[in-house]
Amino acid sequence: LGLYSFAEKSEPVAPAEASPAPPASELPAPPVESNQNPEGGNITFTAVVAGESLLKKPSVKWFKGKWMDLASKVGKHLQLHDNYDRNNKVYTFEMEIIEANMTFAGGYRCEVSTKDKFDSSSFNLIVNGKMNSFFLLLHSTEGLDESGELNFSALLKKSDSQPDVDVWEILRKAPPSEYEKIAFQYGITDLRGMLKRLKRIKKEEKKSTAFLKKLDPAYQVDKGQKIKLMVEVANPDADVKWLKNGQEIQVSGRYIFEAIGNKRILTINHCSLADDAAYECVVGEEKSFTELFVKEPPILITHPLEDQMVMVGERVEFECEVSEEGATVKWEKDGVELTREETFKYRFKKDGKKQYLIINESTKEDSGHYTVKTNGGVSVAELIVQGKLKARDQAVFKCEVSDENVKGIWLKNGKEVVPDERIKISHIGRFVVFQKAYTILTSFLIHDTQTIFFSPFLKEPPKIHLDCLGQSPDTIVVVAGNKLRLDVPISGDPTPTVIWQKVNKVLFESEGRVRVEKHEDHCVFIIEGAEKEDEGVYRVIVKNPVGEDKADITVKVIDVPDPPEAPKISNIGEDYCTVQWQPPTYDGGQPVLGYILERKKKKSYRWMRLNFDLLKELTYEAKRMIEGVVYEMRIYAVNSIGMSRPSPASQPFMPIAPPSEPTHFTVEDVSDTTVALKWRPPERIGAGGLDGYIVEYCKDGSTEWTPALPGLTERTSALIKDLVTGDKLYFRVKAINLAGESFVLTYYCLIAERPKIWLPRHLRQTLVKKVGETINIMIPFQGKPRPKISWTKDGQALDSKDVGIRNSNTDTILFIRKAELHHSGAYEVTLQIENMTDSVAITIQIIDKPGPPQSIKLADVWGFNAALEWTPPQDDGNAQILGYTVQKADKKTMEWYTVYDHYRRTNCVVSDLIMGNEYFFRVFSENLCGLSETAATTKNPAYIQKTGTTYKPPSYKEHDFSEPPKFTHPLVNRSVIAGYNTTLSCAVRGIPKPKIFWYKNKVDLSGDAKYRMFSKQGVLTLEIRKPSPFDGGFYTCKAVNECGEAEIECRLDVRGNEINFAGKKHNNNCTLKTNKPLL
Repeated sequence: LGLYSFAEKSEPVAPAEASPAPPASELPAPPVESNQNPEGGNITFTAVVAGESLLKKPSVKWFKGKWMDLASKVGKHLQLHDNYDRNNKVYTFEMEIIEANMTFAGGYRCEVSTKDKFDSSSFNLIVNGKMNSFFLLLHSTEGLDESGELNFSALLKKSDSQPDVDVWEILRKAPPSEYEKIAFQYGITDLRGMLKRLKRIKKEEKKSTAFLKKLDPAYQVDKGQKIKLMVEVANPDADVKWLKNGQEIQVSGRYIFEAIGNKRILTINHCSLADDAAYECVVGEEKSFTELFVKEPPILITHPLEDQMVMVGERVEFECEVSEEGATVKWEKDGVELTREETFKYRFKKDGKKQYLIINESTKEDSGHYTVKTNGGVSVAELIVQGKLKARDQAVFKCEVSDENVKGIWLKNGKEVVPDERIKISHIGRFVVFQKAYTILTSFLIHDTQTIFFSPFLKEPPKIHLDCLGQSPDTIVVVAGNKLRLDVPISGDPTPTVIWQKVNKVLFESEGRVRVEKHEDHCVFIIEGAEKEDEGVYRVIVKNPVGEDKADITVKVIDVPDPPEAPKISNIGEDYCTVQWQPPTYDGGQPVLGYILERKKKKSYRWMRLNFDLLKELTYEAKRMIEGVVYEMRIYAVNSIGMSRPSPASQPFMPIAPPSEPTHFTVEDVSDTTVALKWRPPERIGAGGLDGYIVEYCKDGSTEWTPALPGLTERTSALIKDLVTGDKLYFRVKAINLAGESFVLTYYCLIAERPKIWLPRHLRQTLVKKVGETINIMIPFQGKPRPKISWTKDGQALDSKDVGIRNSNTDTILFIRKAELHHSGAYEVTLQIENMTDSVAITIQIIDKPGPPQSIKLADVWGFNAALEWTPPQDDGNAQILGYTVQKADKKTMEWYTVYDHYRRTNCVVSDLIMGNEYFFRVFSENLCGLSETAATTKNPAYIQKTGTTYKPPSYKEHDFSEPPKFTHPLVNRSVIAGYNTTLSCAVRGIPKPKIFWYKNKVDLSGDAKYRMFSKQGVLTLEIRKPSPFDGGFYTCKAVNECGEAEIECRLDVRGNEINFAGKKHNNNCTLKTNKPLL
């Protein structure tokens, strides 16, 4: 942004003791301590911005604390000023605090910004009431990152007088009730910001999974020292990143990264102010935050400057000693910073802890006060440069007068000088020359170092030298009650006579409230305790024999505004109201800046302020009042002088509101002529109570509401009768109390009989039809007026060319003349009357004969046996394959004989074949429709060799085909309807053939006549005759042979009564026990 600095100006008790403000070139200003001021003094903060590279005026904001914009607080105690020096191209911004008190203490911040640049500086103001002094601490902004994000670490820095304590740790361990006390004790100005960050730290500690130990909230280190930041991570192999102000830190000589086990350490060597920043340690998605505060030790002046007196041309050398070698100091002359000019007039030198300012050839212009400043001290010395007069030289004094005829005398120390042999006086035209010769140097030093001046004899007309400060050059503004003292310098020879007038009335009083004091060279006009009547134009006239002069002075008395009229109250609600008022008749001579509103209870004497920022408008919505309590309001007007007297109190009023709207308003039942409504009481009734409810209805398209019940009803339900079927009506209900009606709840309703579908029982299960059969489904329903009927298949509309739909007032029919496989699916019929609907779903399954098995092959032929293998058919006919039929045929006769039927496996062994014959084999697949139309036939015949063959088969070890029982198809959990026979099926294999046992809830069912057990080709079936709800439970099938045993279990639910079978839900499971290893 350019050159940027702060300076402070104060108004001390003795103006002569005021120290000069730091110059504008300091960046940032070091901590300075102002002069001792009594509480109530003024102080000014100055920000200077270099504008050489700026296209337009920068934007400046002053803040107190973290968020309070001081632009809205400008008034009697706070003023903001700015100006622009066109010669030096420097912008100056000032914030002036007038009559400061203890409440003005705290942290402040100034932000300067343009379109693409930003800078800021933070500082603390401490008002010490006991010592009657101000302390101003300006903190460096070197901790700011390039993006311009503010670093509020200065708010945590403590002065040297406070003990070195960890405020973060104190806040973490303290209960919330102690936060305010801790903030007051340790001077925390941004308590809210610290608590937000503390809360974030606590949350991170709870949620952290990557960190075993996080960084502390804050660290502090002295400048030039070393510090280590350490965390402990949960994963010893985890990689971490270290960030500074959001930017990743790269390894360098100053930054060292270490990984020791679970510990990750960042070491910062030789800490500087640039390291004062926010740091983060990142592990994956988690972060640990901390802030590092670099404490810069103050540089003290151990040996101050000494005053010097030299002659013109001599060399001047100022020397001081500071507490730190190579420290940066600032040299000033009469409050102006000294720099290295092109002529090298000033030379700065450093030698260890010693600092030098050298002037090679001094001149009289170098006389003045020289100051050396550090951030911990100031030292001032005076330099006096004297001129040289040599012996036998002469001193000549010459002056010019306005008229040649003017006569005068020369005076030496107030005595007239008489010409002699050493002193000559001449008058040449308008020039008067005083010439003095010096014989010896001693005479000059002792006798001639005197004050000599010329006094002409001249008559001067009177003149008023008026220099007024006010709104215009001749206007004086005074606050009512203050003292006005106007010193008017006058001149004239002889001494003029002074006359003061106001509206042609001459003021002679030398005593009293309004008086005039006359002196030789000035006159004084005094008004003690200015009043409104003192306003006006005052004329001062000065006369002497030579002439006359006069001047008009306008005195304006400004005061606080008159009190406004009593405010008016309107729009009264439950806990709020609107307050309106008019501006005061007299604004005190200054614009009204805003208004302050107060409120009190009728029976109380304590007024409570409602706003802390001035109200700019003439209306205000007061909130947070207690319903049923009587209140009064009053208003103050505020201008730059102060606050007016309060207005008269408003008329008493009571906040009260109608109840809230009834809740859960709904139509409980609808018939063709009646409607049953139901609702619940309002959530908020308030102090006005509840008188009852009003129920009304309105026809669709009309705006006329008709009462549904005579008068109010206290019940929360209503039955509306004698309505017209088919009407579309709107119903509404309102709660009533003495404050009025509540908001309205409206419900739309059609007077109709709710639609209902009566689904036949046989359609509640899947409807199975064969290809080519006719499907005719009739579904009865009820509903008035006639409902709108829609059919869908798998979520899509039906094709009217393929499926026929016929509807009547009482039923709907779905008709398919010739069923096809693509007619299978889920059909849904929906009835709708306005917003009332009912729907049911019907599942239709169209089945056909399956296709033949695929890829049958002759696996092996031995002895009188042949082994066959095949794969299931590609087309199952939209039904489950129940089994296969295996047939054989002699090649000679080609007559087919069935070997196996309802065979469930996809491989088999055909035995008892005749020696010497060749056989073909074929397999049919079977489902609910029957056998497939064609069969899969082996391509090559199986030849059974004759007995006389010399072939000797190899000897093999006899294979043990025995195996323990194993369920190849599990039992399936089922839910059936009481009164209809049901079956439970599973499949098992095992050699030798296992023995089967059935159990219900671990009870053997062998002797129970209600259960029938079947076993066919390894398919086990348990039939339960007309089950009841008591037949529900867990059924177990157990298979046992000499090789082992196996169990499988399922759950059966029987619906029909409101009795729920208690029991735990089990997944299908199978238990296998064996006495020999499985092959």
